[in-house]
Amino acid sequence: MPELPEVETTRRGIAPHLEGHRVTRVIVRERRLRWPIPEDLDVRLSGQRIERVERRAKYLLIAAEQGTLIGHLGMSGSLRLVEAGLPAAKHEHVDIELDSGMALRYTDPRRFGALLWSLDPLNHELLRKLGPEPLGAEFDGERLYALSRGKKVAVKPFIMDNAVVVGVGNIYATEALFAAGIDPRREAGSISRARYQTLATEIRRILALAIDCGGTTLRDFVGGDGKPGYFQQELFVYGRGGEFCMTCGATLREIKLGQRASVYCSRCQR
Repeated sequence: MPELPEVETTRRGIAPHLEGHRVTRVIVRERRLRWPIPEDLDVRLSGQRIERVERRAKYLLIAAEQGTLIGHLGMSGSLRLVEAGLPAAKHEHVDIELDSGMALRYTDPRRFGALLWSLDPLNHELLRKLGPEPLGAEFDGERLYALSRGKKVAVKPFIMDNAVVVGVGNIYATEALFAAGIDPRREAGSISRARYQTLATEIRRILALAIDCGGTTLRDFVGGDGKPGYFQQELFVYGRGGEFCMTCGATLREIKLGQRASVYCSRCQR
């Protein structure tokens, strides 16, 4: 599943090609995504100028003069720029054609993503209860410490809760906990303020690095420019269960936490 860095990579890739351009036509070949694409999307969006392309958590917000297209890549979706009129292959469900002669093409083999329309996107039911952005000023170790008091849930699912902080998915939670030296099984409420400060710093550092590297290439994610990301080369623990720890040489252990695979080092993380 594309995580926050992959979505931000997509945003950065497509924004220069959309902002300031007018939509000439919207072609919808398949409306049945996680939620149906609005039947009148072409009428609502065509003729409008795209003012900005933003991101909130894992949602892309393509803001037009009146209204915003809310996009989510689901499990396997991607957005990329193609020449308008380029024949569509299987799973290429939507084209948003622009006055530049290009088109933003949405591809989603599993159809678990979304393209929705809203006049007030930040108050949309999918966005209004989200926590702060991990790279924003509202997120820090003090917030993690305060929200964790009395929590018996393990720290890994705690930091993956979108009400606590958005966008810390399985890959980056695993890597941040390793970098901070925190056992992912530890009760969230048992971790000190100082260690949460370290964890918040590592979450920010790792997400920023992943964005700079263009995201993590897993399965079928590609960025808005059609090129894959390369952060996977930087992974210390995720997906490496049974292999050696690159810090101490111990064998990395793999367990299940909150229905998700989690890899950690029993020597480096406590």
